[in-house]
Amino acid sequence: MNRFGDIIRKKREGKGVLLRQLAAMIDVDAAIISKIERGERKARREQVERIAEALDMDKKKLMIEYLSDNIAYEIIAEDSAMDVLKVAEDKVKYFRQNK
Repeated sequence: MNRFGDIIRKKREGKGVLLRQLAAMIDVDAAIISKIERGERKARREQVERIAEALDMDKKKLMIEYLSDNIAYEIIAEDSAMDVLKVAEDKVKYFRQNK
């Protein structure tokens, strides 16, 4: 299973795009892209969307990877992490029905 940063790096390298090129495409410093790829920094939602466009990736799939990483990192240390995910799933369903 790959982390968000691993997915970005693999796609970028597969397309032959250098860090500095991707950084220029999405208007950030190359160091930021490098840190995102290494998991040392979280990307912002807007950056994820721009990365998807720049690397010709499916935005929805990339956003799912990004959000799932964020959730996993948030609850990883909790003994009840799996239970939290189940309850969160139920809450998402409930909140959507009761907008």
